[in-house]
Amino acid sequence: MSQPTAPTPGSSRPVTDDGVGNAWAGGGTLFAGFLLLVDGVLGVIKGVAGIATNDVYAAVNDYVFKFNVTAWGWIHLVLGVVLIFVGWGILKGATWARAVGIALVSLNLIANFMWLPYTPIWAIVTIAIDVFIIWALCTDRSEPAV
Repeated sequence: MSQPTAPTPGSSRPVTDDGVGNAWAGGGTLFAGFLLLVDGVLGVIKGVAGIATNDVYAAVNDYVFKFNVTAWGWIHLVLGVVLIFVGWGILKGATWARAVGIALVSLNLIANFMWLPYTPIWAIVTIAIDVFIIWALCTDRSEPAV
């Protein structure tokens, strides 16, 4: 197993002795793209369930961020569809997708934090997925495809 050396001028990833870049960062970004797709699908499911009927989620009486469950459904549906689109962009290597992904996943994380009283376990799982996606997109230093 070769040790990483200093990056060569013009490269963005640490290079190993055998000249191959660090695959962990690229693999994390690929996994983040798939997780963005999954996170988007989960958002669409949450949104459809909230829009379809108000009986799916528990009613919360005194909560600072109290919205109608239907309004929360639309928020999750729209975020979910956009996250699916951005996840597809990351998997295709689009230049814009990494920055847009970080911004939208941050919004999704905040929305799920505010959604916590309605479905705590589902919201915590989504928050954990979002934290990993943000980490993976921020730590990959490879040049995106043009």
